[in-house]
Amino acid sequence: MASMISMGNALSGRVLASGDVLLLGATGRLGGMLRRHWPEPEALRSQSREPRPGFYDLKLPNAEESPSDAALAAASGAGAIISLAGVTPARAGAGGAALGDNATLALAALKLAETAGVPRLIVASSAAVYGAEDGPLREDLSCAPLSDYGRQKLAMEKAVQEASGETAVTALRIGNVAGADAILGGWRPGMQIDRFPNGRTPSRSYIGPVTLARVLHALCQAVKLPPILNIAAPGAVEMGALLDAAGLAWEPKPAPAAAIPEVRLDTNALERHVDFTPETQTPAGLVQEWQQDMNKR
Repeated sequence: MASMISMGNALSGRVLASGDVLLLGATGRLGGMLRRHWPEPEALRSQSREPRPGFYDLKLPNAEESPSDAALAAASGAGAIISLAGVTPARAGAGGAALGDNATLALAALKLAETAGVPRLIVASSAAVYGAEDGPLREDLSCAPLSDYGRQKLAMEKAVQEASGETAVTALRIGNVAGADAILGGWRPGMQIDRFPNGRTPSRSYIGPVTLARVLHALCQAVKLPPILNIAAPGAVEMGALLDAAGLAWEPKPAPAAAIPEVRLDTNALERHVDFTPETQTPAGLVQEWQQDMNKR
């Protein structure tokens, strides 16, 4: 195996168990959160496109390629693959890749799962697929994304579901993740937040990084999953309240007419597989998880 795959000392000589999870896109912001808080860190195989100690060094195949020996070795015997590999609007804007590559990367992950005989593939989508629909937003709603990013993520969901064979595929429509968002993660002095005439600030579905890792771990162990799942703690929190809980200063600005007051994901389907404690749904609880994650970096 050592000749096919680059691994650091943390993984060398280890027998890979059938319940292991291969994490694709493990070096990104969400990938880092999962690695830091995964309930069974010894069972998480983390992938990187570049050599890193403790990571599996591999690239996903394109549409014309078969998975490499290194990729098959990394996936061999895994119970699930989580693919966070994707293109964000920021990366696309910088010219690093095209948003349409989200479907290409998901299909590559599916090809790897199918070829290696991995029974489950979980791919990261986004709440952006819902557009400006009124909440609570259920997975069975007809989606009308407002952004190109949302449209491409929706196209990715359809492409990977249509191409799936023996591997069961679930697309996760992920809400805001505390610390990987534009509010806590993107805070800066003088930050302004929209305020509506009723005095409220935008309200969004959120999940903390510790809870996110626990939820995805539970989904990997579930007997059966639906093809689409919303990922967030129940309810929604206001952006202003989140910064207040973190002790971070912000300034209100009049909300433009196009501002969306609330994006609330329906989590009933998710709650059939995982339980949420009350603190995971509050600004204070989310901030606590964010700070816990910051301390582990």
